[in-house]
Amino acid sequence: MIARIWRGWTRSWDADGYARYLVDTVILECRGAAGNRGAYLLRRGDGGRTEFVTITLWESLGAMRGFTGENGEPPLLSAEDARFLIGGAPAVVHYETIDPPG
Repeated sequence: MIARIWRGWTRSWDADGYARYLVDTVILECRGAAGNRGAYLLRRGDGGRTEFVTITLWESLGAMRGFTGENGEPPLLSAEDARFLIGGAPAVVHYETIDPPG
């Protein structure tokens, strides 16, 4: 199993709108994708900005890439993401899950 961790930051006043966007689009689409084993959205306020973290679980690297289109390069930002995100490109890291549940 592969865990994909994504992090990005918004201005605090944009956080509610970005959270709605992520839940209504990215998280919903991700949960319906072939090979997806779970998708979680986390949020943490930090002064004038808010950090978002998504954790998605995939049956395999191939399943994750089938959904994200990633080929080892940083993912492209959608226009909607670019409207909300600040502080440079979001960070994306993939981990092999050593002891998956169930």
